Amino acid sequence: MQHTKLIGIAAFSATLCLAALTQSAGAQSMSAAQVVEKNLAARGGSAWKSVDAITWTGKMDIGSTNSITRSSRFVKSGHAPTSRKDLDNRDAKNGAEDNQLQAPFSMTVQRPNSVRVELVFSGKTAVQVFDGKQGWKLRPYLNRSDAEPFSADEIKVESRTVVDGPLFDYAAKGTKIEMAGMEPVDGRSAYKLKLTLKDGTVEHVWIDAQNFLDVKLEGTPRRMDNRLHPVYTYQRDFRNVHGVSVPFLMETKVDGYPDSHKMVIENVVVNPKLTAASFSKPAPVAASIKAADKSNHGA
Repeated sequence: MQHTKLIGIAAFSATLCLAALTQSAGAQSMSAAQVVEKNLAARGGSAWKSVDAITWTGKMDIGSTNSITRSSRFVKSGHAPTSRKDLDNRDAKNGAEDNQLQAPFSMTVQRPNSVRVELVFSGKTAVQVFDGKQGWKLRPYLNRSDAEPFSADEIKVESRTVVDGPLFDYAAKGTKIEMAGMEPVDGRSAYKLKLTLKDGTVEHVWIDAQNFLDVKLEGTPRRMDNRLHPVYTYQRDFRNVHGVSVPFLMETKVDGYPDSHKMVIENVVVNPKLTAASFSKPAPVAASIKAADKSNHGA
C-alpha cells in the first residue's frame, strides 16, 4: 500500500514538472512582437490613441533625513564615509533616525514629447520644462532664481519621454525589439525585451508573463562612486483611467545601492487643459512673485 502510494505521488510530481516545463517552453516560444501585442492590449490598446496629454500628481521620495544630516556633517568635518557600515555607525553614534522625506509633485506629458514637472520643496516650487526641443529647470530651493538650460544629456533623456511609453508604435519610432529571455520581477516570471532605439541606445523592458503589464523599465545609468550604475524603475498598482491602464506606484532603484525612491500617484488626469505657456521657459522666481503680488492686489 505504501509503495503504491509513493508511486502515485511520484507520478503526480512528474506530471506537474512536465506541465511546468511545457508552460515554460510555450512562454519562451512567444516572439517579442507577440509579447508587445499582448502588452499593448493589457495597457488599453487603441484607447491610447485618444490620449493627447496626461497629468500625474502625487508625492515622491526626495531623500532621507539622514542624507541631509550626513551632508551637513560632511561639510563641517571634511571627511567622507568610506562604506555603508561607516554611515550606519555614524548615524547610530549621532542618534539619527532615517526617515524618508516626500514632496508633492505633478508631471504632465503631451504628445509628441513635451514634459512639465513641478516639485514643491521647502515651500518653493521647482519647475522643469521640455518643449520637445529645448529644456529648462528652475530650482529656487538651491537659491537659483533663474531658469537654467538643459544639458545635452538631459535633452536626450527627456526627448524619449512619451505619453504612452516606449512600446506603442515602436516601429514608427525607429525602435527595434528583440526577446532577451525571461527573468523574475517581484517574484513573478517576466519577459525581458531588448529595445534598440533609433539613436542606438539600448534599453530593456520586462513584461509580466501573466498579466502582460510592463512591470520593470531600465532607465538612464547614474554615475555614483565615479562609475555608472544601472537604474531600474518598477511599476506597480496598475489602474484603469478612462480606458487606459497606468501604474499608481513607481519605485526606482540604483543597482548596488540599498535605498530606493518611490513615486506614489494620487490622481491621474487624461487630456488636461493645457496652454502653450505650460511648456515655455519658466519665468524667474522674482518675476513670478512680483506678478502674483500684482494679481492679488489688483483683484
